[in-house]
Amino acid sequence: MRLSPPAALRALALLAAGTLALAGCAGQPGSQDGDAVATAAPTSTLTISAAASLQRSFDEIAKEFTAAHPETAISTIAYDGSSTLATQIVEGAPVDVFASADEKNMAVVTDAGLGGDPVIFATNTLVIAVPKGNPGKVKSLADLAGATTVLCAPQVPCGSASATLLQNQGVEVKAASQEQNVTAVLQKVIAGEADAGLVYATDVAGEDAVESIVPAGAEQVVNSYPITALGEQPGAQDFVDFVLGLEGQQILKDHGFGSASAGADG
Repeated sequence: MRLSPPAALRALALLAAGTLALAGCAGQPGSQDGDAVATAAPTSTLTISAAASLQRSFDEIAKEFTAAHPETAISTIAYDGSSTLATQIVEGAPVDVFASADEKNMAVVTDAGLGGDPVIFATNTLVIAVPKGNPGKVKSLADLAGATTVLCAPQVPCGSASATLLQNQGVEVKAASQEQNVTAVLQKVIAGEADAGLVYATDVAGEDAVESIVPAGAEQVVNSYPITALGEQPGAQDFVDFVLGLEGQQILKDHGFGSASAGADG
């Protein structure tokens, strides 16, 4: 049967549309030809515990890691004092990677039979942080004795390092408060609740609300940061390797951390 001209045109249009639809389907994710361009969905999820001083650097590392490893998602990074995190892990908190600000608190975890051999991935040293304008006129460690000074608690890595630094320099400080992580010390200085506080050099990097003073002897008290994968969760060792690799190390350097060879734990 011969089609009238209008009917023939409609038939040709339908045939062309069908051809385009088939061509489009050929390149869709999930089809045989489209598999190469399909985006992999995460098949593993990580929970990470990291020292509070690592927050800015690890937030950036996590972003770059997930871009490079789309098969692994990071659900949580818990930032706190290393002693708090170590206690949580030993008591059963589900954590896949632990990054501590010192070797002592890492040993709490590994001595409990958790994790593999930790590897040092960064170092850090202390500075005196004062509010912008330095209203307390703090210039040295000795000035901390007569100022309103905030320190980390002794069991926290920054607290242990602070105690060592002050002892080495013969300075005795009665702290106005002892905080459970270095971030809390810095926040009290920023808020003007203290004339000064001892924090890590990385904590004041890029922080416009405070000024920092490198105290005498700081280079002799170096905190070494170890990291380990806990358990066998897929992707955990990949994250550790990323932190130890060129990209992770560059991010840490950009945030003010020293290399792993800069010194031993203080």
